[in-house]
Formats: sequence, C-alpha cells, structure tokens
Amino acid sequence: MCGRIAIYSPPARMASFLDAALAPEVDPEGHPSWNIGPTRRIAGVSAQEGKRLLDRYRWGLIPSWAKDISFGVKTFNARAETVAEKPSFRSAYKHRRLLVPIDGFYEWDRSVTPKPQPHFFARQDGNPLVLAGLYETWSDPANPDAPPLATATVITTSAGDDMDGIHDRMPVVLEQETFDLWLSDDESELDGVAGLLHAAKKGTLVHHAVDRAVGNVRNDGPELLDCPTPETLF
Repeated sequence: MCGRIAIYSPPARMASFLDAALAPEVDPEGHPSWNIGPTRRIAGVSAQEGKRLLDRYRWGLIPSWAKDISFGVKTFNARAETVAEKPSFRSAYKHRRLLVPIDGFYEWDRSVTPKPQPHFFARQDGNPLVLAGLYETWSDPANPDAPPLATATVITTSAGDDMDGIHDRMPVVLEQETFDLWLSDDESELDGVAGLLHAAKKGTLVHHAVDRAVGNVRNDGPELLDCPTPETLF
C-alpha cells in the first residue's frame, strides 16, 4: 500500500530531473506538501506526441466509464499482480502509463504498540523517487459542461528488503534507464513493462521514524520529517 506521500520539490525540479516540459497550468514553484493523501493533486509525467509532459493529477484513478467521482476514493493504488487484468486499470496499463515523481512516502510499523509508528522512505541517493503510475481522463456524465478530470494511481508490489518488515507492500520504484520503456505505447513492449513491476533492489531506499502527527492529513510541514525523540517512539 502507498497511501501517503510527500512532494516538496518544485515541479520545475521534477520536470528537469525527468527531462519533461511543464504543462501550461503547472506553477513551476508549486505548492510543497509533506502530507498528501488520496484525492489530492500529485505530479505525473506522461508521453505526449513523443515528448514528456509534467502535469497534475487527482490521486485516485477514475476510468472513463465510472459514473461518479467517488470511484477514485479506493483506486489510489493498483496491485502489480492484477493491474493488467482488472477492469479499473487494464486499459490505462496498456496505453496510459505515468511516471509519478515524489520526494518520499510513509508507511506505518504496526508492530510498535500501543500506536503504530510512521516511517518516511526516500531514495538513498537523494534523487526524487519515481513511481510507476497510470492515468485516465474522466468526464462527469452528470455534468457535461464540467472540464475533464485527469486522475492517476500508483502501482504497488510485494515489499523488498528496504521495507525492513514495516509493510508487506511497497510502490514500484522505476530507475532512469526504464523511464522510456514505462512510457512506451507500443503493445509489443508489454512483456518488458511487466518485468518492471518488482520491488526496488536492496539499498535503493532509506527510512526513519517520523512524528505521528503525519497520521492526520491536516498536519503539513517539514517538521513532520523530524525524527521523534526516544520517549515519543513508544
């Protein structure tokens, strides 16, 4: 599961890292957030006419056939094991894959009692994490005059060594040499695409315990990433 992320790097930095242009509506400086949950806006890079474009997406994929926006509440993640067949995701998996750049994500260690302890995961090398995602554009059938809504999901897989037993799932982390393959719309590449849906190799991620205040999405700020004092850990 990946249900809470941080994106505090400006869109301009993310776009530069991914060799992408910014969509016209995207503020290059953006609005940093250390506590983003589903239904909020996240950045995503798609392939458009042979070029990469960074735009904003509502986190929670809504397929074109969905009747209302509430569909996206539970589709912020797609399981790697079923993404190619599940009706909600299979069309996007074939044709609308997305690079999702973030600074890090949170998971909770539920072996800690009496309250689970959140941890923040980021890349060991300091670069943005680029997650495997999908996107769809949804139009509200009840409001034909409303503008189309771009939505996205993040693909998860079984946890690798870097999760340290904190959770049994993790987002699929893509490396730079795989970006073009992930964004390819060539269906003959689907076997290669499927081969990317695995846990990150050991040593890719680092993590540390953070303030439990991150459990409430109304709390937001860099102080959430501070290591808690020993007396507040348990």
